[in-house]
Amino acid sequence: MKEETQDSRRKFLKKIGATAAAAAVIPSSLAQGGSEVQYLPLKKKIAANDHIRIALIGTGGMGIGDTNTALQVGGVEVVAACDLYDGRLTRAKELWGKDLFTTKDYREILERQDVDCIINATTDHWHEAISLDAMKKGKHVYCEKPMVQKTEEGHRIIKMQKETGKVFQVGSQYVSSIIHAKAKELIEAGDIGEINFAEAQIDRHSALGAWQYSIPLDASPTTVDWDTYLGNAPKRPWDPLRFFRWRNYQDYGTGVAGDLYVHMLSMLHFVIGSKGPERVMATGGLRYWKDGRDVPDIHVGLFDYPQSAEHPAFNLVLRTNFVSGGGDNYLFRIVGSEGDISIGWDNLVVRRTPFPKAPGMSLGSFPEAMQEAYKAEYAKQYPQKPEMEGPKELIFKVPQGYKGDRHEHFVNFFDAVRNGTKVVEDATFGLRACGPTEAGNISYFEKRIVNWDPVNMTLGS
Repeated sequence: MKEETQDSRRKFLKKIGATAAAAAVIPSSLAQGGSEVQYLPLKKKIAANDHIRIALIGTGGMGIGDTNTALQVGGVEVVAACDLYDGRLTRAKELWGKDLFTTKDYREILERQDVDCIINATTDHWHEAISLDAMKKGKHVYCEKPMVQKTEEGHRIIKMQKETGKVFQVGSQYVSSIIHAKAKELIEAGDIGEINFAEAQIDRHSALGAWQYSIPLDASPTTVDWDTYLGNAPKRPWDPLRFFRWRNYQDYGTGVAGDLYVHMLSMLHFVIGSKGPERVMATGGLRYWKDGRDVPDIHVGLFDYPQSAEHPAFNLVLRTNFVSGGGDNYLFRIVGSEGDISIGWDNLVVRRTPFPKAPGMSLGSFPEAMQEAYKAEYAKQYPQKPEMEGPKELIFKVPQGYKGDRHEHFVNFFDAVRNGTKVVEDATFGLRACGPTEAGNISYFEKRIVNWDPVNMTLGS
């Protein structure tokens, strides 16, 4: 076993621009955007030393986390917040100042001239409408994943991004991780040979992990704007479960696939430069959390990736179990002909185990003379290779002081806002990640294989 040295780690950091710029080093071609978006400046151009003013729409746990991370980047201030529950607006003022502008109507935020960017951290079924309206009003958008609930919505966002030239970043932050940048470097260098298989698991063993979020004691139609929340979803009477535990329902969320698998697909597509799978199959069931939810708590997805210029054909298996039998487990493993790479939260491990190209020898049933003759001929055809150069196992860990992938994702976003550079995860990349997850949900509920066109980003039969 060999751990990457501090010296080699420093060289790698220098190569990718050090921590402060790690998320911005990804070449635009790796974003799989293909949209050739030219980011236009705001009505009032933001100078390099000017503050970027952001507004949060959707002040839940993820929105608060995103905003606090964005504020750590520097040169950023939050000027407004929107949510449909009164308590979250009160909490926003507690966090970011009593003078913060708050509202239940996101359109009021989009009309403000002091808002340069929005963070769209609403429920999945509101992502499209708010993102489109924001770009129309000249705002840059950081949109939480999955980018959209339905594929056709994604195409409308891509179109709006092209037309307005606004910066649009999808919030699947792992693609900005230094770990995944390193994995990409190693795979492109041929460290594991040709990819033939990949697998990932994101299991959970807690109520919060299973989306059993807390419901405030004052939740009621008086404190929550229920009618607005429903939006384009089916009309229903007030139900606090559907508002505060929205991931449990198809009307507002995208289940396991949209919440978790979209992260795995984003990571894989970035690391190997893929546009996505062409066939999706899914199975699973509702095994434990029989709490009124209508999405499975065990979900297994199978994805067939076609051959491309970047990689040979291979298969991917994704699995989530919300009663995993043990804490939060996380693993993404990519297998190649020369070894495999396992990616964790803050480290990766490469095991170099070249697969033999020579046939095996099973000679016990042959006469002794034939065995000796066979061995001699075998040695001529398949001469013994020298020992592999370099370590058979390599461990890479994030350097001390690294601020994390979400921080780097916002660095990348704000750099694009200031300087017109490319984001790592634009709308096209976002749709290529979440489209296959919609295919997975269709496959699960309709019990059939679903085709996906990764180039044109369309669902098939």
